[in-house]
Amino acid sequence: MSDALSAIPAAVHRNLSDKLYEKRKNAALELENTVKNLTSAGDHDKISKVIEMLIKEFAKSPQANHRKGGLIGLAAVTVGLSSEAAQYLEQIVPPVINSFSDQDSRVRYYACEALYNIAKVVRGEFIIFFNQIFDALCKLSADSDANVQSAAHLLDRLVKDIVTESDQFSIEEFIPLLKERMNVLNPYVRQFLVGWITVLDSVPDIDMLGFLPDFLDGLFNMLSDSSHEIRQQADSALSEFLQEIKNSPSVDYGRMAEILVQRASSPDEFTRYTAITWINEFVKLGGDQLVRYYADILGAILPCISDKEEKIRVVARETNEELRSIHVEPSDGFEVGAILSVARRQLSSDNEATRIEALNWISTLLNKHRTEVLCFLNDIFDTLLKALSDSSDDVVLLVLEVHAGVAKDPQHFRQLIVFLVHNFRADNSLLERRGALIVRRLCVLLDAERVYRELSTILEGEDNLEFASTMVQALNLILLTSPELSKLRDLLKGSLVNREGKELLVALYASWCHSPMAIISLCLLAQAYQHASVVIQSLVEEDMNVKFLVQLDKLIRLLETPIFTYLRLQLLEPGRYTWLLKTLYGLLMLLPQQSAAFKILRTRLKTVPTYSFSGGEQITRASSGVPFSQYMHDHEDGDTKDNNIKSSHQGINFGARLQQFENVQNQHRAQARTKVNYSYSTSSSSSTSKEVGRSEEQQQQQQQQQRPPPSSTSSSVADNNRPPSRSSRKGPGQLQL
Repeated sequence: MSDALSAIPAAVHRNLSDKLYEKRKNAALELENTVKNLTSAGDHDKISKVIEMLIKEFAKSPQANHRKGGLIGLAAVTVGLSSEAAQYLEQIVPPVINSFSDQDSRVRYYACEALYNIAKVVRGEFIIFFNQIFDALCKLSADSDANVQSAAHLLDRLVKDIVTESDQFSIEEFIPLLKERMNVLNPYVRQFLVGWITVLDSVPDIDMLGFLPDFLDGLFNMLSDSSHEIRQQADSALSEFLQEIKNSPSVDYGRMAEILVQRASSPDEFTRYTAITWINEFVKLGGDQLVRYYADILGAILPCISDKEEKIRVVARETNEELRSIHVEPSDGFEVGAILSVARRQLSSDNEATRIEALNWISTLLNKHRTEVLCFLNDIFDTLLKALSDSSDDVVLLVLEVHAGVAKDPQHFRQLIVFLVHNFRADNSLLERRGALIVRRLCVLLDAERVYRELSTILEGEDNLEFASTMVQALNLILLTSPELSKLRDLLKGSLVNREGKELLVALYASWCHSPMAIISLCLLAQAYQHASVVIQSLVEEDMNVKFLVQLDKLIRLLETPIFTYLRLQLLEPGRYTWLLKTLYGLLMLLPQQSAAFKILRTRLKTVPTYSFSGGEQITRASSGVPFSQYMHDHEDGDTKDNNIKSSHQGINFGARLQQFENVQNQHRAQARTKVNYSYSTSSSSSTSKEVGRSEEQQQQQQQQQRPPPSSTSSSVADNNRPPSRSSRKGPGQLQL
């Protein structure tokens, strides 16, 4: 240290710590000349000791003025060393960098000034300290002192110039530091970082694009900054990188795709739009590199399809179509299960457009990769069934298309119908709101006869009789009114003369027995008028409830629709369709006289011609309701005609069908009685006294004895209209037939 003091005049040593800047500056100039002389003499030991003295006695001094003098002194030594300065940088630069965090703002300012002067002398030689300098500048860019910030900006510009012209800069060592700093929220630091990214990207020899995944998320994070200037700078940098990606033959799409997927769900609109725009370009450019990221990308796209911003929706839809049009196979790494999982999750979205596109994806996968989709069917089947309750008709229709695609295989068809009935049973509102839509659409997609046969088979064995009745009534109404089922109705109309119609009638009859009105409707449709009349006469008092009358009212109104035009025209020939008249009059007798349905049907029956009501051969031959010409075709004598009529009825055992109907209805009546008895026993269980109970029972018996025998207009009219030949047939709880 004495050597250093001997080399430096005492006045210089004293003035370096003076509080006046001018004195410190003059001392530094004298120190610079002294070092120049030592350099010329090659006295490197003395130079090192001078530097050590400046660090120990000045730069590390507790006195601020001493620290200021030490900084200006180190800069002066560097200037004096000139071309020889590089070998002393490891002594000179660290104390200057440490001064950037000094508590005194003036010390920090002079540290910037000192390092600026040092950098001007050594230029690229100080690149070895770049990371420490960058880190220090990053902090100084957000300094609370405006003068320090200004000094830091000047130093920053000089360092950028040096880095851009240096061939010693290591981007690999710098990127981890940049990545760490990208999470800082301070706006000044963000500007500083974007500035460096832009500068480094402009250097041809520095491959910033290759390291883009390391700081891409940070750039996207800046897009939501409160400062418009920062958002603009970040967007400009991202736009430049995207253009480079388009022109680059080799890009790491995968790592960046993960970042973009996360940013596509940002609450910030500008961030979402930029992310989805990048994803759009990636889908077009990425090719095979993105195959294993398709599920994640789809998970980002689908929600954006329903974004509140139109421009985001447009780009998302375009990207979705682009992604769906790419032809890849599972052997290429395409994960069908992952895509299905994403689509399944998006079916729970609150947005209709997203749910629709999710279903479109399932449908697309089913068409392209049917075998793989069926392997994951159990994972998505329940969700698809729940989607049938969706509030949107468009969604329900698409779900049905997917179900129909799955149900092309017999085992899956059966499973679909079983689950569908189960859902209807579990959720009555689903049957009311969506029943007609679901059944009609399935009939179009999967063949109406096949669907109705399967539904009938399932409902035939249904234990929940009340649900079975409701379901059958719904199916019957769809059968009678839906345009999609016109062929099925035509087939039933010929059920008495052709095998296909007969088999269908028998198949439906078993489950239609759960509803008297459904059976009557089916018979009218099949033109089995005599059986319809017999069914009507088999009804008992218990059947005459509100539900029955509501269904009867619907049927009467349906008789006035175009579907039953053929039936109304048959009324022009009452002699040939006696059983049709008897059936309609039977229905009329069941209706309350003040009801609108009664008036409608009575008005219709008043228009029937009054001739040919007497029984005769002609009436007998046509009593089934089948067109008379059908029986007359290719036959001339009466015996042959009678035999033909007899054979047409032999195909369907209506006696057995009637017994089947009565058995099912007896089950319904027994269940109804059980409910009534249970309700009564529950209400009377609150009685605490046996004597009170006996008294109530006696009163009830007396009331029953005083009450007149059960009778109703409808039942008495029905009795009067029954054929005398069936008067001996009675059953428990039934009217006389």
